[in-house]
Amino acid sequence: MTAADIRQVLADARAEGRGVGAMNVIQLEHAEAIVAGAEQAGLPVVLQISENTAAYHGSLAPLALAAKRVAEDASVPVVVHLDHAVDANLVRAAVELGVTSVMFDASTMAHADNVKATAEVASWCHERGVAVEAELGEVGGKNGVHAAGARTDPAEAATYVADTGVDALAVAVGSSHAMLSRDAELDEELIAAIAAQVEVPLVLHGSSGVPDAGLRGAIRAGMTKINIATHLNASMTRAVRDALEADPKLVDPRRYLGPGREAVTAEVARLLTLFADPTAGRDAR
Repeated sequence: MTAADIRQVLADARAEGRGVGAMNVIQLEHAEAIVAGAEQAGLPVVLQISENTAAYHGSLAPLALAAKRVAEDASVPVVVHLDHAVDANLVRAAVELGVTSVMFDASTMAHADNVKATAEVASWCHERGVAVEAELGEVGGKNGVHAAGARTDPAEAATYVADTGVDALAVAVGSSHAMLSRDAELDEELIAAIAAQVEVPLVLHGSSGVPDAGLRGAIRAGMTKINIATHLNASMTRAVRDALEADPKLVDPRRYLGPGREAVTAEVARLLTLFADPTAGRDAR
């Protein structure tokens, strides 16, 4: 199966009241595990590579090209997406590599500058058939700072989408990036108000800090793309730590990264199934 078009994936999910999982890739094992989980669930998924991860590897190309190949070989629709790019040059590099979905994050700019920069990036990307996500109302938690007090104004969001032409919009509704606990409380009334006024799919950043019931509630209220990073990293790290503690002589990375990959696969399958059925009963966790 060839890599999927995120606009179609999100449009189908939105029409059916489902959520789509967007999972961050830091190393090859993440990409393999996320796609394996999606195949177990029989559902589409988004592989996300952040600007921070590209910087960690010294370049976007190796991981992006690997993720593209994993996506192309998958039996379910898989999108490769550049996440949280604040540098327009990185967006251009991603497009040149064949990435078909990008997030350009100008949320820290003054509003007028955000609109201008995002509209320019969106126009350039659309000329090349690439979808663009943007953010309005900065979601806290980057660089270890948890500031979940920001809120996106529904009317401002509608105007922003019209002025920039973006294909999806990340909004601030109570979540925060990089949370290790799952106790964030989302403003579901605000989500519904934004969804009623904004024509494009909404994106929830900082979803790792939201419990299952909150994620389901957000999808019911109008969220479509659900970003998960820290939660899966925690699952992988626990499994790797357990493997190393069980065998102090273990040195072969395959024997501890393998269990980490398996843990992520299982959790991705569980989460994607949860997102696909947001009307299910009370959650077990």
